[in-house]
Amino acid sequence: MHGFLIYVLKRLGQFLFVVFTGVTLAFLIAHFSPVDPIEQTVSLLTSFGNTDPRSVELLRESLRELYGTDGSLLEQYFTFWGRVLTGDFGPSLSAFPTPVSTVIGRALPWTVGLLTLATLLAWTIGNLFGALAGYFRNNRFLKGVGVLVMSMQPIPTYIVGLTLIIVFGYLWPVLPISGGAQLNLEPGFTWAYISSVLVHGTLPALTLVCVGLGGWFISMRSLVSNIVTEDHVVYAELAGVRGRTIFSQYVARNAMLPQVTGLALTLGHVFGGAVIVEFVFNYPGVGKLLIAGIYAGDYSLVLGVTTIAIIAVAAAMFLIDILYPLIDPRVKLG
Repeated sequence: MHGFLIYVLKRLGQFLFVVFTGVTLAFLIAHFSPVDPIEQTVSLLTSFGNTDPRSVELLRESLRELYGTDGSLLEQYFTFWGRVLTGDFGPSLSAFPTPVSTVIGRALPWTVGLLTLATLLAWTIGNLFGALAGYFRNNRFLKGVGVLVMSMQPIPTYIVGLTLIIVFGYLWPVLPISGGAQLNLEPGFTWAYISSVLVHGTLPALTLVCVGLGGWFISMRSLVSNIVTEDHVVYAELAGVRGRTIFSQYVARNAMLPQVTGLALTLGHVFGGAVIVEFVFNYPGVGKLLIAGIYAGDYSLVLGVTTIAIIAVAAAMFLIDILYPLIDPRVKLG
């Protein structure tokens, strides 16, 4: 128990270091961006006719306080961390005066649902077929699956998304290609709304699955191909142990351990892919929100989305690190 506590504390320290470094870099990149959110907001608001110099200067000072950009760079940095710890990123320029936290709160469930479903599907299907292909190396069907999966691996995410739009939106129009649900439906836990969400999320999720499937398949097939030649597997086969038992207990189980670690390491890449997918399908998630914020020069929104993404990915990796010793007893604690 004492060793596990030390292990958790070490991983917690790594988690805090990753979050601190990532958020600091996000702040610096946003701060040195050529787009000035204050001047952009002033230009937008004064375009309605109020150009009194005194009023404009008062507006500029108020906006600096709202956006946390008054004072030196170090003062702005500490102000930003205060906002991160309290979850208050100030108002959104593109949805002024709605707080950034409110805007992100509306979009976050869409991205979490999409990423969770797509990641688990790609991980499960890729590992299952990869393990089978590595164990049954002469199976023609599994060889065909391998060729298909590997041919999709180098295709960019947006190409896969656009292909699915053309196929299922125009050539065979059976699925919606835009939005998160039907506009005329009231959000709620009703079958009509839930089914609409599932149908609208099919193509975005399928895009992420197609893109992520190849990596899991190839890595799992390679792991299993190496494990089946190890002594304990050969001895089990000579001893007459059933093939199903060898596959599940001796091969697949050992090969799954590195894949659990890989699941954590790829979460950041999955979020990056989700940004592109949400933009292609006009999906109302955090990725689309981030792109809209960049185009609008929405300083607070971009920082808010980036910070939450960094914390979410680091937290997922921390959680899997904590669970890993329970999966693999060989992991040294302490």
